[in-house]
Amino acid sequence: MGARMVPFAGFYMPIQFEGINAEHETVRKSLGVFDVSHMGEIWVRGPKALELIQRVSSNDASVLTDGKVQYACFPNDTGGIVDDFLVYRFGEESFLLVVNAANIEKDWEWINLQNEGINASLMNASDQISQLAVQGPLALKAMQKLTKEAIVEMPYYTFKKLSFAGAEDVILSTTGYTGSGGCEIYFNNNDGITIYQAVLDAGAEFGIKPIGLAARDTLRLEMGFCLYGNDINDQTSPIEAGLGWITKFSEGKDFINRDELYRQKNEGVTQKLVGFEMLDRGIPRQHYSILDHDGQHIGEVTSGTMSPSLKKPIGMGYVKTPFAKAGSTIYIEVRGKALKAEIVKLPFYKP
Repeated sequence: MGARMVPFAGFYMPIQFEGINAEHETVRKSLGVFDVSHMGEIWVRGPKALELIQRVSSNDASVLTDGKVQYACFPNDTGGIVDDFLVYRFGEESFLLVVNAANIEKDWEWINLQNEGINASLMNASDQISQLAVQGPLALKAMQKLTKEAIVEMPYYTFKKLSFAGAEDVILSTTGYTGSGGCEIYFNNNDGITIYQAVLDAGAEFGIKPIGLAARDTLRLEMGFCLYGNDINDQTSPIEAGLGWITKFSEGKDFINRDELYRQKNEGVTQKLVGFEMLDRGIPRQHYSILDHDGQHIGEVTSGTMSPSLKKPIGMGYVKTPFAKAGSTIYIEVRGKALKAEIVKLPFYKP
């Protein structure tokens, strides 16, 4: 299909098809399809399934009901994050965890380690399941043509198991990584080509286009969504990363590193992840130094780009807490020059 391909997390992935800006705009205004089959899927089943998830997850999965999805992270035992992921509840004893491609093996080993003594039933289905993300305001309207189940009015972060494009046991969820609505569709590898073609055909009248990894990154960054390996990692805590909302200290929930994260929530942290917009001309990139008014190093850029929607350079990064307030002036060191920027509230883009 004319994609420019790059190696990514052990896969060969399309970085772009016709260009980042055009693909980005397609998702914001109509709909686009991402092949995200590289993502990992791990089943947690049995009577001890919820007990294990409550142990490894920062969020409280006990509040989930069948057909609901939850965003969470795996805290490690040293204050950082193993990965961020989604939890799908299929039943009292059946959950699906969707994890990042680069972390599949690491996550699998971590979950198995924590499962010792709990003994939930685990299955790594990553190699059997393919996934498409159909994103944009017209995505559900187009996908409705491929299933008899009503999907257009599905609430955010819910899912259904259904027949789709002639394939059975397809999971369709109203989740995504773009902030423009739509769905993510999980299916057996064998149905991959058929479903991908059906999605393109169903979306043709609405202007659907295939979208690459580069636009996926600009879309998520405009929403202030964290990318593992950039904005969160083994050294960054969920409290520092602004993920306190997925870190639940519910009564009776004893998750990994709970005490330390509870202390951070109550006593505060020394650095915080912030969003910023450039005031001077220049594009911020990962690892660029963040400076104060006196040129002192106060943090580091974790993600940065020229925002296709806002037509201005934006970025995220960690700064020392006293500098983290919205409206604060900071400076980004770009090729030896200190360029002025302003800290802003996330998201950058408001649909």
